[in-house]
Amino acid sequence: MDRIPTSTLKRLPQYLEVLKQFTRAGLREASATKISVFADLHQTLVRKDLSYTGINNVPQSGYNIRKLSRAIEDLLNWSDTSSSYLVGVGHLGSALLGYQEFSQRGLTIVGAFDNDPAKIGTTIHGVPVHSVLEITGEAASKGIQIGIITVPPESAQLVADLMVHSGIKAIWNFTPQKIHVPSEIIVEYVDMFASLAVLSRRLAERDAH
Repeated sequence: MDRIPTSTLKRLPQYLEVLKQFTRAGLREASATKISVFADLHQTLVRKDLSYTGINNVPQSGYNIRKLSRAIEDLLNWSDTSSSYLVGVGHLGSALLGYQEFSQRGLTIVGAFDNDPAKIGTTIHGVPVHSVLEITGEAASKGIQIGIITVPPESAQLVADLMVHSGIKAIWNFTPQKIHVPSEIIVEYVDMFASLAVLSRRLAERDAH
């Protein structure tokens, strides 16, 4: 399997959303130029990114939207649903448990874990909540490969260690804490504080003018 640049992988969902807009509008084909306008990206970059799908841009007509959409989903492995565990059922964790869009993108959260006795044994958005101490046995026996971390930052490393020990191969870390794991473990960070820092600074700069 060819390795696709991370920057391209992060743009592919954006193209998919644009294609969904076109489909809702009744379009069957779309050119790279049209996609680039709606994605607000240069068409050369769009063509390069979409070349990884193997779908050809037909002169005078463009891409077949249905085929291109399916190819992007296959490329992102969204057509193969993966089961995951989430650790940390606070406000953010609970919100993620109720986010229905995940299932449309190949991710199903089948179990949640926390250390709060009031939450253990309950069900949140249809997902059972277990003691965090149970994750090692649960994940290993069910072959769970993806772990989602939504605990306080100071607990992130401990949770990551438990996930690695349980056989989880990929971690989605929603905390600003950098975690240390073996090189074969895939880690993706969602740094909301970094994004907020940029937003806040840009707002301050605008108001200063």
